[in-house]
Amino acid sequence: MKFFNETSQIFIPDQLPIDKALERTTHLCIAAHQDDIEIMAALPILECYQQPDKWFTAVIMSDGHGSPRSGIYTRYSDEEMRQVRLKEQRKAAVIGEYGALIMLDYPSSILKDGKKQTPIDDLQEVLQLVQPCPVYTHNLADKHDTHVAVALRTIAACRRLPIEKRPTDLFGCEVWRGLDWVMDDEKILLNLSKQENLQSALLSVFDSQISGGKRYDLATLARRRANASYLESHAIDSATALSIAIDLTPLLQDDLLSPATLAQGYIQRFQNDVISRLERVG
Repeated sequence: MKFFNETSQIFIPDQLPIDKALERTTHLCIAAHQDDIEIMAALPILECYQQPDKWFTAVIMSDGHGSPRSGIYTRYSDEEMRQVRLKEQRKAAVIGEYGALIMLDYPSSILKDGKKQTPIDDLQEVLQLVQPCPVYTHNLADKHDTHVAVALRTIAACRRLPIEKRPTDLFGCEVWRGLDWVMDDEKILLNLSKQENLQSALLSVFDSQISGGKRYDLATLARRRANASYLESHAIDSATALSIAIDLTPLLQDDLLSPATLAQGYIQRFQNDVISRLERVG
């Protein structure tokens, strides 16, 4: 397997040949940055953990050059930070027992340029070796441009495949914007009540971000707990931790449906709910 960037990396924790590692994949996540996977795709990681018939593959699109830094990382160059983040991501893959980790090493500027086809080409290469399975990526309402770009490139790559070879489901997950505003009957609830120790370990690997001034570990676990507590106002909690996703699968079933139209539908239904409640109790 050869990707566009010569600096791209493939890491297989159990050292299986790459083709076989991808063929066994049952859960796939495509994310923008190192640590996005562990923030938004904890459920498929847990579902595959120590399961001989389930394997999680992670694809990281960007090179991680531009992350904020402080403390011991203050004087790190962009290249030194890139190497640290790649090393951290490999550690997470070992801890989470990923089936495969692919790091495509694109600058964010390339990912955000809709005219560039090479990121889509690389994703298509991966998807062609993976049997149809659930795919997790960023949600279309995320407020980070690179995250939204990766979601769009993922959709484009999936649409290049024949219908029967496309992912069985495509989920857009929380990172740089929560999805608690989505209508309850449209939320995809990812129950993360179990193995909080493993979830914490995966998040804590990314010291360059945590020591660098961003407590993603605490914030992510707190958001999962808040999602569970604030899900129902008139019922006891059914879970202790939840992550929320939206269903992007319709975009794989109808190539004429635009991502903007799908996102607008979620937003419009939320708007209608707010206005209706104001009018009802006003």
